[in-house]
Amino acid sequence: MSAAAGAGTGRAGSAAPAVRGARPADLPRIWELLLELAAYEKLGHLTTGTPEQLERHLFGDAWPRVECLVAESGGEIVGYALFFGCFSSFWTAPLLWLEDLYVTGSLRGRGVGRVLLAELARIAVERGCPRVGWAVLDWNAPAMEFYRRLGATRSAGWMAFELAGERLAALAAESGSARATGAGGAPPA
Repeated sequence: MSAAAGAGTGRAGSAAPAVRGARPADLPRIWELLLELAAYEKLGHLTTGTPEQLERHLFGDAWPRVECLVAESGGEIVGYALFFGCFSSFWTAPLLWLEDLYVTGSLRGRGVGRVLLAELARIAVERGCPRVGWAVLDWNAPAMEFYRRLGATRSAGWMAFELAGERLAALAAESGSARATGAGGAPPA
């Protein structure tokens, strides 16, 4: 997730952009912005997906289903927020996870990131989500400051872990069966 979304002073400049749900015709521009985000975060080497894969998750039936908001200014998509639902067992309530927030360089600091997050917050409240979560790279001080100005706080006491690549495959190979669980995590009948 990028600081590029809101670094700057706020709503200086032109009128706030229009925010709406993404449509299939928006995919080429969303993909272009996604690649800009990867370059900004110095993570372009990790971008192995394709626009077609993203399209299946946004508009098709691929799991997990993801959603996307876009911000338009002057008839052009200038930012996006990519998010999906998850669940809190403690609250027994849905949550939203914000995977990407990105605003093109020329419009950073003009409130685009704020209006995208405001719409995401509206969706979360409407869906009964007590929290929206996201991660930020530890070097991305402008992003952290932007989030603090919005009222966001750092998750105290939590550290993120992940399993990926060969280590994920090795652990999966330890499973006794490819069908160890059925739908919803219940043992198969």
